Amino acid sequence: MLAFLKPTTRDLIDICIVAVMVFYFLRFLKGTRALRMLYALVLIFIGSFIASWLDFKALSLIFNSLKTVWIVVFVILFQPEIRNGLTRFGRTRTFRFLLHPVAEQEMVNEIVDACTKLKERNWGGLIVIERQIGLRDIIETGTQVEARVTSALLVSIFTPSSPLHDGACIISGDQIIAASCTLPLSELSDDGKFLGMRHRAGIGVTTISDAVSVIVSERIGRISFAEKGNILTDLTSAELMYNLSNVILRKK
Repeated sequence: MLAFLKPTTRDLIDICIVAVMVFYFLRFLKGTRALRMLYALVLIFIGSFIASWLDFKALSLIFNSLKTVWIVVFVILFQPEIRNGLTRFGRTRTFRFLLHPVAEQEMVNEIVDACTKLKERNWGGLIVIERQIGLRDIIETGTQVEARVTSALLVSIFTPSSPLHDGACIISGDQIIAASCTLPLSELSDDGKFLGMRHRAGIGVTTISDAVSVIVSERIGRISFAEKGNILTDLTSAELMYNLSNVILRKK
């Protein structure tokens, strides 16, 4: 009768897996409106248990009716969070190998074309390409975009009259995830004092992650490429193409 009080190794593993899943699920919901909705769903289940225990017929009927549709209610209430979570899951390095090399090369072409147009128009730009280390904290400082990388969209974002032109544009996989993001500034040596805030931000993000960044100077239309805290300046379109291809297509 009390056999359930003697858990087996399989039971302990099962409990640990569920505990880890619940932990990461709650951490994912932390700071969102979905967490408050989750509290309401938990209260429904608690109310249903209490109503059944006290044998309240009418109240039990109400709670049991809610329980039968709780999965549908959950999906409807958490639809934005579920979509964003699955999108981030699909952008992880584990699944990014599914992105065809041709699609990656097309993305590089779009970025280079956009930077060339920004250079010709003397418009500033700062593009960050996420790699293995996630940039969620930085992404959350900006405005979500969630759109495929195209030259036209990048140029539109960095148009001086655009409300998103200040800050960085974050690319993950083959998508522009967010724009107008705030980046940490690098600690430059004396040799780097000629660089402006945009360049310092572009270098800074590469010192705290394995991301790379492309910076287009607003004053003189110079294209720069930053990786691992180092920066290459005054690049031609061909040179930018070479550096981005080496990183994104993993030819190094």
